[in-house]
Amino acid sequence: MTTSTSTSKPKRDTGYATKSSPYFRRSLLLWALSLKAFWISLWIAHAHVLFAGGPNAKLLPAPMRSVRRLADRQRALAAEWSGRDFPAPYPDAPGDDGRGRGLALRAQLAGKQGQVWRDRRWVGLDPYLGGLIAFGPLALALSGVWGLVTAAFGAQLSQEWDSIWYLFVPVHDWPTAALAGVLGALQFPLALRWAAPRAVRLHERYLRAMLAPSESELRAEMAAMAHRIDHLTTTRSAAVDTQMAEIRRIERDLHDGAQVRLVAMGMTLDAAEHLLESDPNAVRALLAEARENSTKALQELRDLVRGIHPPVLADRGLADAVRSLALISPLTTEVVADLPARPEPPVESAAYFAVSEILANAAKHAGAERAWIDIRHESDTPAETSTRTSARTSAETPTHTPTGTLRITVTDDGHGGADASRGSGLRGIEQRLATFDGVLAVSSPPGGPTMVTLEVPCALSSPKTTSC
Repeated sequence: MTTSTSTSKPKRDTGYATKSSPYFRRSLLLWALSLKAFWISLWIAHAHVLFAGGPNAKLLPAPMRSVRRLADRQRALAAEWSGRDFPAPYPDAPGDDGRGRGLALRAQLAGKQGQVWRDRRWVGLDPYLGGLIAFGPLALALSGVWGLVTAAFGAQLSQEWDSIWYLFVPVHDWPTAALAGVLGALQFPLALRWAAPRAVRLHERYLRAMLAPSESELRAEMAAMAHRIDHLTTTRSAAVDTQMAEIRRIERDLHDGAQVRLVAMGMTLDAAEHLLESDPNAVRALLAEARENSTKALQELRDLVRGIHPPVLADRGLADAVRSLALISPLTTEVVADLPARPEPPVESAAYFAVSEILANAAKHAGAERAWIDIRHESDTPAETSTRTSARTSAETPTHTPTGTLRITVTDDGHGGADASRGSGLRGIEQRLATFDGVLAVSSPPGGPTMVTLEVPCALSSPKTTSC
């Protein structure tokens, strides 16, 4: 979510009764902006009339961008003239094209809440409410001009028009025309020194009532931000712990596996060197032993690399990597994948190891014989995109807005009874997915079957490299 806030330390004008001219000019500017709002509101009404959910959806983003620019201008002026910040929390712009953005904006407007809806409501009312407030000082000034005109030509005009009035004064001769001129002259200080400052202040209060988020919305936003910060702190700590545990595992595997075999191979070759001239048959046996140790060390290194980031995952993507898991799994596994492109590498890695852990648990603890894996990416609807982006706060700086959800379902025919709150393996998967705002859902009644569903918000970035 992006928050547009005017925080430029504006100079606050004081003395509304002494600095009259700037306030009159400000009221004129506000009235001119209300006229612009009138034409934009007509533009939006035209887009709504033609909006039918098809190609005409592209008509909506352009006028809404104009609404936001005008609202930003009004907020900036109000913040500059009053010296107070004017927050405007906007959701991130969803959709990849004009039609997608139009559908998302339509969903936000239909919800009748949020900054986009406040802007739309304001632009429809500002030509009348805001324009009326801003026009007050100008109306008094125009009344003063008419009073001076009446003073100069009122007596003559009353004879030509039979009667003429200025305010409550019937003008029919020079004394009454002079009185109209005096009343007209009084309108100018009334407009400049009294009405203009009050109109500007009243317009600011009206603008905040229409465009600023309510106290409840601000409290909800702050609560959501605090929750998000807690979530990020927790997931970051879990990610660091997981990374350190992974580093310790790699060190242990190297120390207990490949390193031991390489040391043994070195000792074997050293012994062969000493026996080379005295016992060639023994040397031949030692070389065979060294070759066997080198082969085992190479295999252990390959297994270690596969546990860090499998080559098939980097080369072929998530779908084929999961298929390779199914081939080596003791379960008879069927994989169905529908990925039009590849997720980001960190998401692919997290999803791959989550599926690997789930299959291992099914084979080891559930007594399963068969498993079914379904992998697909589901694009968000405009309403879901709006909801997802509205939930984000300014504490985040995402590289791009997620445009869908990677959903993986793993089902086995085991005896069931899996519980994420009791098993460290499922808890580890939850922590791994939480780093990406992902969730884990487990349905495992006693007697089975067990269904584990993973959902991770993500965009598909790379071109599709394999058929699924």
